[in-house]
Amino acid sequence: MTSTPTEILQQVDDLLQALCASAEMGSGFDAVTAAELVSAMTTGGSARRRLDAVLTGLTGQVTDRDQRLAAEQVSPTVGCRDATELLRRALRTDTATARQLVRAAGATHQEVQLSSGGLAPARYPAMAAALRDGVVSITGLLAAVGPVERAGNRISADEREAVDALLADTARGLDLPDEHGNAGPAPSTDELADYARALMLALDPDGAEPDDAKADRSRSFWIGKLRDGTHPFGGRALPEVAGLLQRLMDAFNNPAGAGSPNLGGVSFHPAEDSAEANTASGEDPSASAGPASAGPDSADPDPDLIDGLPVPADPRTPARRNHDNLATILNIAARHAAMPTLGGAAPTLVVSVTAADYAAGTGRAFIEGTGDDVPLSVARHTACAGGIQRVLFDERGQIVSIGTTARIFTALQRRAIQLRDRECVIPGCHVPATWCEIHHVQEHAHGGPTHTSNGVALCWHHHRTLDTSGWQIRMNGGVPELRGPHWWDPHSAWRRPRTHGGDPQSVRRDLARAGAPPG
Repeated sequence: MTSTPTEILQQVDDLLQALCASAEMGSGFDAVTAAELVSAMTTGGSARRRLDAVLTGLTGQVTDRDQRLAAEQVSPTVGCRDATELLRRALRTDTATARQLVRAAGATHQEVQLSSGGLAPARYPAMAAALRDGVVSITGLLAAVGPVERAGNRISADEREAVDALLADTARGLDLPDEHGNAGPAPSTDELADYARALMLALDPDGAEPDDAKADRSRSFWIGKLRDGTHPFGGRALPEVAGLLQRLMDAFNNPAGAGSPNLGGVSFHPAEDSAEANTASGEDPSASAGPASAGPDSADPDPDLIDGLPVPADPRTPARRNHDNLATILNIAARHAAMPTLGGAAPTLVVSVTAADYAAGTGRAFIEGTGDDVPLSVARHTACAGGIQRVLFDERGQIVSIGTTARIFTALQRRAIQLRDRECVIPGCHVPATWCEIHHVQEHAHGGPTHTSNGVALCWHHHRTLDTSGWQIRMNGGVPELRGPHWWDPHSAWRRPRTHGGDPQSVRRDLARAGAPPG
């Protein structure tokens, strides 16, 4: 006798109720080994993802029927305005979670065609199958298809189908097969979303292109009046200004540094030390006298003239001028000797772009620190105001342009490795590479060179637990490869880490194989 969905779910609920009531719960888990705990958690995760698929399918039925004739509708017949309210009440959850279920159903549900009675194809059939197979959760599904949905009609249906297939293959670990063709470990939700953004950046490079004039008009910075002992401030920063500010914040927040300064306390210094202190900090002691110290000849005789010529009118609003002032302050502060270092050097705004795109004047640039993809003009402006460091990669992603025999990785080497790895190379660890230590894969004591082909970014924790954590690292042709614990990869194969932001060359090759080459 075939059981109904309700009967099957009731059986599952009864089993979970028994598990919750058994001695194995709570302190009863004390006798379970670490391997069994991890195994139970991974199995529980699989069960949870399959339950996500069931709830998504049920939600799809509700939203589908709510669009039909009144006699077939579900939500109104139980006193709810729509499927979101029904889910919120039936699942005893919040509105945000209910809306996630509705969006997931919209991406995966096959609606009944009233004309033929057959099922229409799902919007993302491959990801729908991955959800049903327990490969991805609702959160993972939405994180993957979100960038595609935001592209809207800027991509074709064929391109969306190709991206759907690539995302599903990646979710199943098919992007990291071993030498026997076995699927690799499944990516985390963050890694899957990262790959989706990389695919869309290749397919729709102008999609995130802001209206330059609108962005220029929107830039602002303001400081409010004193309220409760503090001044509120805010505004809207251009991507390059936000990126530089983020780098300065990283320098102060770097766990390996001295920490952020405490500006909330009061301290006193002897009067005779004040001039020395001001000089050490780079300040002019005479500046402490303030505006009144200016002599009668310090001002221009005619404030409306410069060298006898009229002063051009400034079209900027006060808020825009404040924004530009902040940009100047940040650039000066980043070069100041008193600024804490980041990665062995002064905090530096890094805007990365491929040499081909830079030469052709097409594509996008990437601001390290904020993760923003920005117009190529930002890279050109940054190169004009600062400098260009060339980091050459071969077709496999190996850094081939920088070399040294020093024991300690130089600032240039660190930046090159940080650009390649983006973050700690251990999967699922998202500590930014700028906060990481550079690990000699082949120990220096055993002849390992201090070279980019022998260094990887590891966070403080993973660097110190590498020998006992079950993770192994090797370099293959200058590219890092990982072998993880059994729970991460039952096949124990060497696999390349998934690059944060996506390797542009790999992404283009994936799209070409899927029949949707980027323009």
